[in-house]
Amino acid sequence: MKIYTVHKKQNLPISVEKAWEFLSNPANLKTITPAYMSFDILSGADRPMYPGQIIQYSVTPLLGIKTKWVTEITQVKDQHYFVDEQRYGPYALWHHKHFIKAIDGGVEMEDIIDYKVPLGWLGQLVHPFIVKPKLEEIFAHRQKKLTELFGTY
Repeated sequence: MKIYTVHKKQNLPISVEKAWEFLSNPANLKTITPAYMSFDILSGADRPMYPGQIIQYSVTPLLGIKTKWVTEITQVKDQHYFVDEQRYGPYALWHHKHFIKAIDGGVEMEDIIDYKVPLGWLGQLVHPFIVKPKLEEIFAHRQKKLTELFGTY
């Protein structure tokens, strides 16, 4: 079983409180997701983030194929980190850690995603050509949108 990792960091000139307020609100995911993915929250984002929260999304990640994605917020440490894990969706495994820490003049935001593609060896075969570039594109888009919203560090 091959598990892949995406690791991204971004510095923003905002307070920890402002970063947490934005990132811990599931409704803001739509703002930082590419529009062509038709990302919509179906349920579960009507309360502040808490451990055990189940959030259901509809998303079109590839080839115009709409899919449901269900995640659970498994851990939360206010203004420090939270973890979401896929319960149902396009990946065989999805474990996403979001960290926020104060730095001089702003915050450092760090994402660490451990994931496994579906379809066994076939999924591993297409990973470098489809899945990995798509994730890189999504996180590049997120960095760009966060810079547009909050400025350059």
